[in-house]
Amino acid sequence: MEVLSEVISENLSIILNSVIIFIVILVITRLAGLRTFAKMSPLDFASTIAIGSILATSILSSETSLLNGTFALGTIVFMQIVYGRLMKNFSAFHKLASNKPLFLMRNGIVLKENLDRSGVSREDLMAKLREANALKLSNVKAVVFETTGDVAVLHGEGSEDVDDSILLGIEDLKEVSYATNI
Repeated sequence: MEVLSEVISENLSIILNSVIIFIVILVITRLAGLRTFAKMSPLDFASTIAIGSILATSILSSETSLLNGTFALGTIVFMQIVYGRLMKNFSAFHKLASNKPLFLMRNGIVLKENLDRSGVSREDLMAKLREANALKLSNVKAVVFETTGDVAVLHGEGSEDVDDSILLGIEDLKEVSYATNI
């Protein structure tokens, strides 16, 4: 009977901790804004993983108090807000702290050198083209390896070009050296 009482007590503690941490993360997210769980940069992604780890530890570990978990969550989110503001307001910091998107393909031509630079294989590129329902390489206007690790595929029939404003900030935008198609 004593074992059953301990199990019930542990599970009630986990439930209570979960509810409290859920409320804390809800409040922090409402205060910090939508970017809290966005995947706009590698730091955002790392912050999301850190938040998940803190949540799990705060809920399941008897060695970590809810107060410590709350402070850890608040600190991670605060640092993310500071980072976002620095990125937005200081171009020198933005250049220092972020990578630029990179063309993997442009106007139907695979850029082998950029594939090598990014560590993306030809097979991975073709898989992303299939996911985007690209039917012909010649209809692919651009494939961009984004700073988030996502691959954006811009395609369509005809000779219509992609607006330069959409391609703003992509490395090699003005000096694209086309590789031989592989």
